[in-house]
Amino acid sequence: MPLKFRTAGIAVATLSLGVGGLAGGANAAAQLLAHRAVYDLSLGKSGDGASAPVSARGRIVYEFTGSPCEGWVTNFRQITELQLAEGEGRISDMRSSTFEEGDGSAFQFKTDTLLNGKLVETVDGNARKSNDGALSIALSKPAPAKSDISPGAMFPTAQILRIVEAAKAGDKTAEIRIFDGSDTGQKVFDTMTIIGKPREAESPETAAVKADALKGVTRWPVTVSYFDPGKQDGSPNYSLGFDLYENGVSSALRIDYGTYVLDGKLAKFETLPQKGCDK
Repeated sequence: MPLKFRTAGIAVATLSLGVGGLAGGANAAAQLLAHRAVYDLSLGKSGDGASAPVSARGRIVYEFTGSPCEGWVTNFRQITELQLAEGEGRISDMRSSTFEEGDGSAFQFKTDTLLNGKLVETVDGNARKSNDGALSIALSKPAPAKSDISPGAMFPTAQILRIVEAAKAGDKTAEIRIFDGSDTGQKVFDTMTIIGKPREAESPETAAVKADALKGVTRWPVTVSYFDPGKQDGSPNYSLGFDLYENGVSSALRIDYGTYVLDGKLAKFETLPQKGCDK
């Protein structure tokens, strides 16, 4: 999951396909599982200083549906309650909805961010790829704006597919430029993905063990680090670790913001209806 929270998403979510690029990866795309997953968040690690939380709790609800023919729909919500070392606690609530064309040609996105119950930002727009893979981005909120990005970036579902393909091929790393509509809605991130060996032991998460759709499905430990373009020699903006199943499901989340880390345990899991492509 294919996960952004600047408050971080699961791009779990979240390879280099480009316009029409799914022609070679349609079989892989068809294997992505429509599902709803709920993750309970807790504080995994915290640093020193007034800005570091002393406690944290929250929840992520992630819903992924669609097919290579219909396109892919992702609905994501993360609520996090942080208590800082100094001052009052704060509750952030991020709600994101996206639609990605099955051939990777277009992407629609909308994100609402609330802080302590008050809407502080809405980002709403779309991105389209030209024949050479360049992106044209149009925003309606927070203010009308247009921008163009050079070829090479991909959308979140394509990112998930690329990571799965790399893992199945035995690759240990994957460098991917990603546009997911996060941050200002006009920004591309460079990502570095580290892929471990397939997990042999049973998942420690009860919800994953009980899910019939995950039984016998290969999974890999994955860490995706997000960087500002051209700055991979420094610290990432944040990193997202998780176990990635071959069908695109994620479990055992670990979200590293630098000053603190949130752990996400898969608490609930269910498959959702999914149509196949007509031949």
